[in-house]
Amino acid sequence: MKDTRIQKAIADAGYTSRRKAEELIAAGKVKVNGHPAEIGMKVDVRKDIITVNGNEIEMAKGEKLWYVALNKPRGFVTTTSDELGRKCVMDLVTDIPARVYPIGRLDRNSEGLLLLTNDGAFANTVMHPSGNITKTYRVTVREDVNEEELIELSTGVKIDSGMTRPAQVTVLEKGEERTVLQFIISEGKNREIRKMCEAVGLTVIRLKRTSIGAVKLGMLQQGKWRELTKEELSGLRAASRKGAPGEQTLPKTTKKPFDKRPASKKPVRKISRGI
Repeated sequence: MKDTRIQKAIADAGYTSRRKAEELIAAGKVKVNGHPAEIGMKVDVRKDIITVNGNEIEMAKGEKLWYVALNKPRGFVTTTSDELGRKCVMDLVTDIPARVYPIGRLDRNSEGLLLLTNDGAFANTVMHPSGNITKTYRVTVREDVNEEELIELSTGVKIDSGMTRPAQVTVLEKGEERTVLQFIISEGKNREIRKMCEAVGLTVIRLKRTSIGAVKLGMLQQGKWRELTKEELSGLRAASRKGAPGEQTLPKTTKKPFDKRPASKKPVRKISRGI
């Protein structure tokens, strides 16, 4: 039975967004059983063979939809496979009886919460920039952090991909040779927090994501996964619907953004926005 529009089938398979799928179809790059596809045509994902640029797409054939939270350890790359032979996050979810894939990524040296699914439409909803779903990170840096640096990080800094959006940055702990910061951001540029810290002269020694929207890492052990609850799924979808391009949806806080210290304790470094 042909019951799924082709652009939706491609998005549900996690290949690309529905809008991008429509662009590929219009460009003549999509075929169904060897014949050119048309936008809106119905397909049977259990039987029809769909190709993009001659490559077959592995369709979700009516299987259970999985929504998974994984506590990613350091040393694992966020890919489905790696030609260099490095450890992949997929090695940690081999006991899931479906082909899931990561929503977004954490770099190899970062750890913490990573979401995976086999629901392409849901993945695109969570990843789309217009959703403004906030992500929270616990970031440890080597240096003491002064007021000027915190203001710079909070209001936006220039990195290689452009200016970062305003963020919520607070000090959680201060030690003799380290400072622990909390970052709450609403975008997901490549290695964004590491680049933000580098731009103001801070050295990240540990980075851990602790939440994505309504989903908290909590006590989930490293290398382990769990299914998301209905409440967490509803929270992510609601947050995505609420967001819009240009809006700032970061939660309010009553914490002071920095701890004042005598100027003699640490000289203020000159900050450059041109990095």
